[in-house]
Amino acid sequence: MALFVVYFWFGILKVFGVSSANPLVGDLLTRTMPFLDFDRFIVFFGFFEMVIGVCCLIPGLVRISTLLLCMHMMMTMMPLVLLPEVAWAGAFVPTLEGQYIIKNLAIIAVAISIVSQMRHPEDVS
Repeated sequence: MALFVVYFWFGILKVFGVSSANPLVGDLLTRTMPFLDFDRFIVFFGFFEMVIGVCCLIPGLVRISTLLLCMHMMMTMMPLVLLPEVAWAGAFVPTLEGQYIIKNLAIIAVAISIVSQMRHPEDVS
C-alpha cells in the first residue's frame, strides 16, 4: 500500500505539472534525450509512475510492478552520475536532491523484499 501511495501520488503530481521534481526531470531529459518534448514526456512519466503504483495493489501484478519499479529506479538514479552538480555538494556529500535520489535504495529493498516473500503460483494448492 505504501508503494502505491508514493508512486501514484508522485506520478499524479507530474501529470498535473506541479511536481517539484519536474525541473530535475527536465534537466535529465535535456542531457539524455533532447529530442523528446518535455511536456509530453513528463505526463507519460507520471502515468508510468501511477501504473507502477496501481500494479502494487493487484496481487497478480506485484512482480510486474517490481520490474517496472526497478526500471524506474534506474532512470531516477541517473542524476547521481549525469547531473553531479545537482546531486552532489562534494565527495560523498549529497545535496538535498541527491539524498532524495539515494533514499530510493530503500524503496528498491522494500520491493525486492515483498517479492521475495511471495509464494509462487505453483506452490499454492
